[in-house]
Amino acid sequence: MLSEPAFSDAVLAWYDQHGRNDLPWQHPRTPYRVWVSEIMLQQTQVATVIGYFERFMATFPDVHALAAADVDQVLHLWTGLGYYARARNLHKAARQLVEEHGGDFPETVEEVATLPGIGRSTAGAILAQSRGVRAPILDGNVKRVLARLHAVPGWPRKKPVENRLWELAERHTPDARLADYTQAVMDLGATLCTRRPDCPRCPVMHLCQAHADGNPQDYPGRKPAKDKPVRATRMLILQDDQGRVWLEPRPPSGIWGGLWCFPQLDPEDARRDALERRGLTAGHQENLPGFRHTFSHFHLDIEPQLIRVDSHGHAVQDAAQGRWIDPAAPGELGLAAPVKKLLDQLHGPRQRGLL
Repeated sequence: MLSEPAFSDAVLAWYDQHGRNDLPWQHPRTPYRVWVSEIMLQQTQVATVIGYFERFMATFPDVHALAAADVDQVLHLWTGLGYYARARNLHKAARQLVEEHGGDFPETVEEVATLPGIGRSTAGAILAQSRGVRAPILDGNVKRVLARLHAVPGWPRKKPVENRLWELAERHTPDARLADYTQAVMDLGATLCTRRPDCPRCPVMHLCQAHADGNPQDYPGRKPAKDKPVRATRMLILQDDQGRVWLEPRPPSGIWGGLWCFPQLDPEDARRDALERRGLTAGHQENLPGFRHTFSHFHLDIEPQLIRVDSHGHAVQDAAQGRWIDPAAPGELGLAAPVKKLLDQLHGPRQRGLL
């Protein structure tokens, strides 16, 4: 049986020499800063997050500033990070923290995990790193490390497999240096124990059952393969005689929830009806090259269509929620990635064939 201190001692010794201890959210390690970083790091690489985190902190230096902000400001700073429900939940949680806790984080994992967008692992990571609370974590990197260390078969999202990994996470979490250990075990999975593990450099290679068996690449078990479905949409780029385009907010739930987008139609729907509902009359129309945007669960084929509309279309502001914006200066709006791409190209030299 693997002794509990052997793993954590080896990981901490490695971290002292090779770990990442200069990340911006580590100086200072407040619950707020760690929380924001942990949410940003879900599904996103550290190198990508750093710039977003620093801009976010410059605008919202504490939970009170975040809670007082408009959600559009938050989504604007999140544009490009994807998985926008994270940003909406971050904003909701900030307001809940201010209203119910005076802006202070609760003391226990169970209480922190009741906040929107925070589960058991994220709650543990926040409290361990900012307050030194002994709380095991089990993000994707740690699941991979523990699954290989103990040769745990099966897909980690299956409940029996996940429960086993939680038991192991609890068993290996030390009683001291909790902040360092939490960062260290995440770093190990992110830098060495990756999908293509660098076993010769791993500080726990001698403890790893999968390495001993010669098959670390078999762990963790893969999700059963499934073909992604393909959906299609038409984006109507409505442009007035001043060169401005019309954007509308998406519903708060669903894809791109709360973000600003061009009006969308199913490809077979009549464009005329969509224009009439907005009090607009179409002029010149131009089909732009389509492109594919991929979500975690499906592909979306986008057909952009540029439509010049008559000036009286300003009445649209009374008929629908939305606004006319300058493609070169859309303001502090949260934009869906394909919309940002199209706006960037609209005010650039289109002859380059970017659209």
